[in-house]
Amino acid sequence: MKSIKIKLDKLENIHTFVKIVEKFPFDIDLKSGRYVIDAKSLLGVCSLDTSQEIIMEIHSEQYDKLLQELNDYIIK
Repeated sequence: MKSIKIKLDKLENIHTFVKIVEKFPFDIDLKSGRYVIDAKSLLGVCSLDTSQEIIMEIHSEQYDKLLQELNDYIIK
């Protein structure tokens, strides 16, 4: 499992983010505060408090391509 901090500050970014993660066959979760949601759920991601830190947890070791596609959302 790999954990990465991400930033989703606009509604259009959330929509694009979900479209990207939906393409991958493994589980991806987002954690914000005490909430954990499926990153492939548009409604779930929209319900997160984006003012807080969001942690993306990737449940696979084959995440290199995913990280390339999500580069704009990763906090470095």
